[in-house]
Amino acid sequence: MSLQTSPINPIPKEPAKKPIGIKLFIHKCIEQRALLLMSLPFLIWLIIFRYVPLAGWAIAFQDFRPARPLLEQEWAGMKHFVFLFTDPRFFEVLRNTLAMSLINLVLGFVTAIGLAILLNELRNIAFKRVVQTISYMPHFLSWVVAAGLVSAVLSVETGIVNIILNNLGIIRENIMWLGVGEYFWGIIGAADVWKNVGWNTIIYLAAITMIDTEQFEAAEIDGASRLQRIWYITLPGMKPVIIILLIMNLGYILESGFEAQYLLMNSMNMDYAENLDIFVLRYGINMGNFSLATAAGIFKTVVSFIFLFSANSIAKKMGEARLF
Repeated sequence: MSLQTSPINPIPKEPAKKPIGIKLFIHKCIEQRALLLMSLPFLIWLIIFRYVPLAGWAIAFQDFRPARPLLEQEWAGMKHFVFLFTDPRFFEVLRNTLAMSLINLVLGFVTAIGLAILLNELRNIAFKRVVQTISYMPHFLSWVVAAGLVSAVLSVETGIVNIILNNLGIIRENIMWLGVGEYFWGIIGAADVWKNVGWNTIIYLAAITMIDTEQFEAAEIDGASRLQRIWYITLPGMKPVIIILLIMNLGYILESGFEAQYLLMNSMNMDYAENLDIFVLRYGINMGNFSLATAAGIFKTVVSFIFLFSANSIAKKMGEARLF
């Protein structure tokens, strides 16, 4: 008597074995070969312009002289790092860098998120596009032009800021805004917001469009006000994007800018305007001390890595979105 498989209870087939380890990696690479080929030019660029130049870090441990090959330079050990961390001017520059970077970070996040929410709440599409275009335009100006505009706005005699404050009775004498060091950090923060706030809203507007519109409709039916919908739906929906951008920006905590500070700096505000990049230019490159400039660059990189990995670890422990 031959055995026959019942059509009602067929013999179950064994599931196909999933590749593991190196086989899984090869399988994924073959499966995603189109994406890998698209990313190959960027990977080549990254290796050539970001990783190959790391060999130049050896300059920080040498008394570098441009005429000699890299491997024939005189080694100086930690001499330039010791000089860097014992120089009082370096700590003043570090203070300025951190202060301007934190001001730009806070103002940049608050203003960009606020503008994105306000634009999202606009119902007049034509007016919304006009506002977006106007807010984006300063981003495409070079800092040379932008710094000239800032200087004109803050001019002692003809600056619109002094004219408005005088007409409102807030001040009695014109203020030399760029001549008072204590004002410089705020000026840089305001200029950075004016120049980049429109551009920074793009990604937040994209994050808002990813929120399910049914949530807004359900909240409106339940009687939620516009502010309540923003607080309980819009902001939580933007939260992962905000955290990711915050982690990435903390990796640039010592990148407070260069062009704006360099162009708006003068002898009266130098103690507050000089940041780490200008310090490297003035005391490193301009004076031919390339070893000191490289040591300062290594310091910036190490601090950036510490901030980036620390912020990512904190986000991971709190169960929030993270980079890796």
